[in-house]
Amino acid sequence: MITTEFAKYFAEEWIAAWNSHDLERIFSHYTEDFEMSSPYIAERMGEPSGTLKGKAAIRPYWTAGLTWPPPLQFELQQVYTGADSITIVYRRVDGPLVAEVLFFNSEGKAVKGVAHYCK
Repeated sequence: MITTEFAKYFAEEWIAAWNSHDLERIFSHYTEDFEMSSPYIAERMGEPSGTLKGKAAIRPYWTAGLTWPPPLQFELQQVYTGADSITIVYRRVDGPLVAEVLFFNSEGKAVKGVAHYCK
């Protein structure tokens, strides 16, 4: 069961990792075989399902995302706690709100992420 304290700590560290632009720090929050779904995966990576599985598959997508202008910078807005998941609501400094749902294993690592964008 996810606690409110874990959700808040994880979200703050997750935002800080993304803002650091350190891909290994970002990846430290995830299992080796985690799955990521986003409409931008379909759009920018040509993957019709919008889903990538495993760090090796996700690395090129996130590496490119860290270099797209303007420089990536997130602001944490809200954190919601579920039984085995959290939803992190954040704003990219130059854009609309994003809600990312992360599902966790018993070690506190994300096994799946699903990004939702307000376009």
